[in-house]
Amino acid sequence: MTIQEQIEQFLAAPAFGVAGASVNRSKYGNKVLCCYQQNGKKVVPIHGSEPEIEGVATVASISELPSDVESLSVITPPAITLQLIPQAVDRGIKNIWMQPGAEHPDAVAFCQSHGVNVIADGSCLLVVLGYHDH
Repeated sequence: MTIQEQIEQFLAAPAFGVAGASVNRSKYGNKVLCCYQQNGKKVVPIHGSEPEIEGVATVASISELPSDVESLSVITPPAITLQLIPQAVDRGIKNIWMQPGAEHPDAVAFCQSHGVNVIADGSCLLVVLGYHDH
């Protein structure tokens, strides 16, 4: 698949998870969440201690994501990304987009070896969907 086809497959999911969601509006973990909202997408932020972010109820872990979440945006430091990816594959996530700066080569290889559509080429969801500061 071309990167454009990979992105189209990622965006075709009925719902999206955000690993690394943040209440801080200056953080990319918040901007990605808001970008999904601005584009009318169903999004579920993952956060261990905040009950909701930007008015959306959070789940504490990837394993708690609703079943319609097939795509996961990852906005975490590479070492955390590496820990999260096996959880996402176990949960049945079909598409993983590692935002620029979140990529880890071993995490990418894990996705590829498990048949997961992984985007980790520096493409940015905020650019592809179009993000507007709030």
